Amino acid sequence: MSLTAILSVIDGGDDKGAEKLLQKYNIENSHTFAFDHKEEDARIKLCQGLLTVLRRSDHPLCQSTCLETLRILSRDKRVLGPVATKEGILTLAGLARIHVTGHDGEPLEEAQSTEEERVVVEALKCLCNVVFNSVPAQQVGADVKLAEGLCARLHLVSSSHHEVGLFSLRLLFLLSALRTDVRGMLQKEAGAVRLLTDILERTLDVLWVGPYEATPPKPEALPISLENNELAMEALKALFNITMSDSSDEDNDHQLRLIAGIMRHLLMLKTHTEDKTEEAHSHTINLLSNLPVRCLDVLIDIPVQGGMEAYGGKNMDIVQILLDFMEKRIDKGTNYKEGLTPVLSLMTESSRYHREIRRYLKTQVLPPLKDVKERPEIGCTVRNKLVRLMTHIDMAVKQGAAEFLFVLCKESVDNLLKYTGYGNAAGLLMARGLLAGGRGETQYSSDEDSDTEEYKSAKPFINPITGHIEHPMPNPMDEMTEEQKEYEAQKLVSMIDELSRKELIRPMGVMKDGTLAPLGEAIHECSPPPSSDSDSD
Repeated sequence: MSLTAILSVIDGGDDKGAEKLLQKYNIENSHTFAFDHKEEDARIKLCQGLLTVLRRSDHPLCQSTCLETLRILSRDKRVLGPVATKEGILTLAGLARIHVTGHDGEPLEEAQSTEEERVVVEALKCLCNVVFNSVPAQQVGADVKLAEGLCARLHLVSSSHHEVGLFSLRLLFLLSALRTDVRGMLQKEAGAVRLLTDILERTLDVLWVGPYEATPPKPEALPISLENNELAMEALKALFNITMSDSSDEDNDHQLRLIAGIMRHLLMLKTHTEDKTEEAHSHTINLLSNLPVRCLDVLIDIPVQGGMEAYGGKNMDIVQILLDFMEKRIDKGTNYKEGLTPVLSLMTESSRYHREIRRYLKTQVLPPLKDVKERPEIGCTVRNKLVRLMTHIDMAVKQGAAEFLFVLCKESVDNLLKYTGYGNAAGLLMARGLLAGGRGETQYSSDEDSDTEEYKSAKPFINPITGHIEHPMPNPMDEMTEEQKEYEAQKLVSMIDELSRKELIRPMGVMKDGTLAPLGEAIHECSPPPSSDSDSD
């Protein structure tokens, strides 16, 4: 379809003729995402022409057709100049029935026709594309308080208008992700946290049986519907952005605990596919990571359902779900940074703050040692998998895994080395300044860990570096003469000296505080002070 022909009809004021040509253009380009650079100027003019038609036409079919074309064009960020203006954003907001500064849009009514609803949905889709692809549009959106209008709009959307609610939430997510000032405004002024919490409650059919305890889903319960799952995921993503702002105010504790209770309920639910369930759990974990750790007691404090006597009556069902999720992500073997580190961080901080969670995870991840014939990183237990990650190439992954195990060991170096070996733990200990041993800064309960009889009997034979019993190896120096040993020692010293002078290696030593320093400094610090006594006459 020729853009010149479309522009000619639009300039002539023939909206009906333009509508027919645009319908053909939309069919031809519905899956187009890469555009011809030669027609860039024509597409810019078409964007401007479409806005002109949208301002003068009041026919829903013509409006939705123009908006569909504009949505296709908005995939190309180079042509968004006419749309990413105050006039352009106000036009789209008005068609989406969003009240913004500088424009009075009509409120969305329950009795709206299908044609009118299609206009609203297409306008919201256009806004999503434009805001995502244009920084000037993001600024205009902030200036006209588009996010605030969206919140007011979401209060009016009923469950019968699924796509309107879905794309309103998606636009709110984009605005809160791309603008930190919008994020803060949504939390403090627009009441978005309470709004999104209410949407999640309705969407997930949460029924409260206690202050923060929801009725658990029955085993035979149907999975979440596809539409409700879509709405919940968009609400979770928007809520994640908004709760990234400071939530340390004690007055917010009730609302944040309510969110934690809903997240607990969501972790117990199933969707139609395993992948969708994993996606829901991933978004849930991301949001829980934003909440103050003091509010996470809601995950285990379930008075009505009860818990495990061994853990002070706390319910560990959700902790086990988190652990299973973590192991599944490890087994995938890809995308550890985005997929694994959030759940590792959540369980680490929860264990550090909540004694019962730490004790439960310790029994599951680091049960009492019995067989120490294999290296800690060899095997298929959760402990083996985490120890392997302690030497991962990605710094965030290796630190996350090491920190989690360290907290489970109550930040005791000796306990950590028992389960991992010194070689695997060296990176964490160096970063913490604990190469010489000791404990971390967090105070833990005084309950003691008891070793098994098997471990006690094997302990004298365990190599502390590798963390397992090694078979005796022949000593290559046994058959050397003293002269040969001295020659090899001098050769080694010469090689180290040459590499050191070329700065290919840098010999280091451990300082008294457990940190690493150049070998000369470490030796100097550890050397005894010169005696003040003098033997001279």
